[in-house]
Amino acid sequence: MKFSARTCVASAVAPGSPVSAKIRGDFARVSRISVSGILPQPFSAKALKMFNNVSQQPLDRSREHQHKLRAVSGTALLLCAMLIAASVPVNVFGSPLRAAQTASASQPVVVQPGAPGKPSKTLPPSTTGTLPARSQADVDFMQGMIMHHSQAVEMTALIPSHTDNKDIRLLGAKISSSQSDEIKFMQRWLAARGESTSMAMPGMSGMDASGKPMALMPGMLTPEQMEALRNAKGAEFDHLFLTGMIQHHNGALIMVKDLFDTAGAGQEADIFNFATDADNTQRAEIKIMQSMLEKKSPEEKR
Repeated sequence: MKFSARTCVASAVAPGSPVSAKIRGDFARVSRISVSGILPQPFSAKALKMFNNVSQQPLDRSREHQHKLRAVSGTALLLCAMLIAASVPVNVFGSPLRAAQTASASQPVVVQPGAPGKPSKTLPPSTTGTLPARSQADVDFMQGMIMHHSQAVEMTALIPSHTDNKDIRLLGAKISSSQSDEIKFMQRWLAARGESTSMAMPGMSGMDASGKPMALMPGMLTPEQMEALRNAKGAEFDHLFLTGMIQHHNGALIMVKDLFDTAGAGQEADIFNFATDADNTQRAEIKIMQSMLEKKSPEEKR
């Protein structure tokens, strides 16, 4: 084993180089040490002669070895180039394959989730979303709630000129902002479905389909109540506003309950979320207004 390993090292060095001469000298010294130290004495002379012959052989064979290595390396590089060329489509940037890949990447992937335990389904890219079937009760609820919210906004518009109560002003600003935003949402919902976004105000010149005056929506203030609110000032206004808005909010809760009590109504995600959120918000505001009524204003304490 030692002989073959050292022979390989020696053959890898170019002949005539300083390193070659050094290795040749080292071989003579190492071979003598290894033979005399390891082999039995009767065989030391023969082994020594064998190592000396090897170390003194011409190293011209290294040139032939290097030529072979270069030839093998060239063949390997040529094979790699051929493999790479075979794996790339001809005219890759303008090939039909490249065009097909680009076209498929630009088209959306439409996936329809399957029912529980069922696989999903891939739909054609031309698939478009459709609005779920609506209930007429949904339309009536939205149209009625727009009218309902509009009166609440009208009531809050009286606050700046009718009272200096900071709590009433803060509450009124919150109600006005939230219900104005909800009116815009309901108008968009109706317009997207081709429905009218407004109804004639009941108690005024509006008429229903039969030609009779439209009834007030639940909780809405009568024309007489609205007139009294407009004529009140200070503590009297605060009291009429709070009692009137509590009545108004309770009416909205009735409208939400009627919606969900109607078969097939309130099932669409948008209207379901809106109705439940309106219910929660107005319940919370009713509690706030009830606690405000329990507190006497400075004018009432006198």
